[in-house]
Amino acid sequence: MAKDKLTKITPNKVVTELFSEVSAIIAEARKNAYRAVNVAMVQAYWRIGEVIVKHELQGKERADYGEKTLEVLSKKLTIDFGKGFAVTNLRYMKLFFSHFPIHHALRDELSWTHYRLLLKVKTEESRSFYEAETVNSRWSSRELERQIDSMLFERLKLSKNKDEILQLSSKGQIIEEAKDLIKNPYIFEFLDIADKNSYLEKTLEQSLTDKLQNFLLELGKGFAFVARQKRISIDGNHYYIDLVFYNYILKCFVLIDLKTKKLSPEMIGKMDFYVRYYENEERGSDDKPTIGLVLSSDKNQSIARYTLLEDSKQIFAAEYQLYFPSEEDLTRQISGERERIEIEKRLAE
Repeated sequence: MAKDKLTKITPNKVVTELFSEVSAIIAEARKNAYRAVNVAMVQAYWRIGEVIVKHELQGKERADYGEKTLEVLSKKLTIDFGKGFAVTNLRYMKLFFSHFPIHHALRDELSWTHYRLLLKVKTEESRSFYEAETVNSRWSSRELERQIDSMLFERLKLSKNKDEILQLSSKGQIIEEAKDLIKNPYIFEFLDIADKNSYLEKTLEQSLTDKLQNFLLELGKGFAFVARQKRISIDGNHYYIDLVFYNYILKCFVLIDLKTKKLSPEMIGKMDFYVRYYENEERGSDDKPTIGLVLSSDKNQSIARYTLLEDSKQIFAAEYQLYFPSEEDLTRQISGERERIEIEKRLAE
């Protein structure tokens, strides 16, 4: 009888709801505990780095025996405290103290894995960018590693002046207008396509949508997928836009046309047609102007110069690559782009 009464008072639905609420509390507590432990360990690693550096600075003799000291220290710490104190990790702690000398400036949102990746970045301005952007965009350590390997900071610098680069370094990527969304080149290494001449545009499009999460990460902040092969019809004729996205930061549609060939005037004209259609037929009263982006295997700078106006605010062209760029190639590209801009400025004066 008592059992029947209890069953009536606590049916399965009530137990399920109770279990769900309790589970949420436990999960949140564990999450907070993990975050607190992470913060404490990151701060401890900074202090360990500080102690090691100060110890080595106390005299030449100590500096000469620095590496041997680290090996002995590593063994003793591992015996007493377990994994995490290999010589390599102790070296990172030294670098951690050296590259992040202001203790209170450590970010609670970043794990030790994040900081280890940041320590591999060569320059202070790029390291500052990746630190800010990791916090702003909530990148996992894997996402941060991918953005560093793809040289995101260097790619974003291509279209920015000195003041904008300074802001990029200190605050991360700020999206205020259409051009802030564009980078050049885009990197599609996650597609695992070895030869850019061995695939069709349809294959590229399918591969990008199959790996949409990777593609969204490469596109950047605020992108949401809307449609693939979006059909538009005019006077009984049908046309298809490869990919349509919506950017909720700028509050506008972004149309992307994929090309496996060099950029041509016809490609720009076709995108202009798509953008005009969207402006008239799809754009809502609260939406900002539609953006069009032609992604080709070769941007063809000369064609871009004569088919895209310098003050173009809606249509852009960029190149994509199927592999991570080398530092030398990207540096050469940046130098060439800046030289081109300077020449055009002088000609305009």
